[in-house]
Amino acid sequence: MNTNYRFSFGPWNIHSGADPFGPPVREEFSFAEKLEFYKQLGFDGVQFHDDDVVSSADALWSQQEAEAKQMRKLLDERGLVAEFVAPRLWEHPLTIDGAITANSAETRKYALERSKRAVDIARIVGAKDLVLWPAREGTYMREAKDPIASVGRLVEWMNAILEHDKDIRILGEMKPNEPMDHAYVPTTGHFLGLASLTVDPSRVGTLIESAHAILAGLDPSDEMAYALYHKKLWSVHLNDQNGLKFDEDKSFGAVDLRRAFNQVWVLERANYGQNGEFIGLDVKALRTQSKETSTKHLRNSRAIFLRLVELARSLDAAKVEELRAARDYEELDLLIVKHFIG
Repeated sequence: MNTNYRFSFGPWNIHSGADPFGPPVREEFSFAEKLEFYKQLGFDGVQFHDDDVVSSADALWSQQEAEAKQMRKLLDERGLVAEFVAPRLWEHPLTIDGAITANSAETRKYALERSKRAVDIARIVGAKDLVLWPAREGTYMREAKDPIASVGRLVEWMNAILEHDKDIRILGEMKPNEPMDHAYVPTTGHFLGLASLTVDPSRVGTLIESAHAILAGLDPSDEMAYALYHKKLWSVHLNDQNGLKFDEDKSFGAVDLRRAFNQVWVLERANYGQNGEFIGLDVKALRTQSKETSTKHLRNSRAIFLRLVELARSLDAAKVEELRAARDYEELDLLIVKHFIG
């Protein structure tokens, strides 16, 4: 069964080029301008943080509700849908020591109340998924927090969210490091272990980002396969990564085309997307791009994905199985490479 894939990205994927080592290098597009790029580039879904939808995550609910309704109107007018909402818990001054796993009870309360608001915002814009990227849920030094209590606090947070809204799903987007030295829940497997402890495991799944798996020293296609076997791969963030460095978010397939191919191949073989799942792209334009050319990374990533879909569908599957059965992996290696280069 062939999937007609739908694509999404977040407004942060069109940005001014600032990084931890330098200031912005190009003018920012307005949010309204960014929305107009979606259909032009072949995208249907918008990924949101809570404060992408509303002007302030700390504003009164009456203001947030009105702004969320206006955002829904803008999406509907453009034929776009909200894929998910994620509470941006890691940028607030209260959360410098973590949000869900903070030592401060006041901070943990803030994180939960803001997350519940994010669920309410998601309901208005039409998203049924809340993404948890546990950015600061770890430590710079191991002794700084109680690790057992911290894991428990993550489960308690998920339970509170699941009980707040009986329809919302939680998608864990795991990453082993950055901004913290070490995350408490670094991989997909770790998170699925926590999911099984919640009050409703059927509403807890994963969003796997290619670069995050690579940073953990893992192959993204294996991480995806693991989640697919559990029927827990509910979204992906495809990109690429040049080794175990900082999170580079390079265009999908730009570094390791074969690694990218294997991600597409595993998604294809599992009929990913048949239940409405998006191909999310979390990619950044190179800092050297001008403002006028700073959407090419999105265009390129989508085009590379679709070309790899063609390669996955045209690969001689019977020959692959024959070589597997014969355990002739050298010949299989050549088959794959020749399929790439023609």
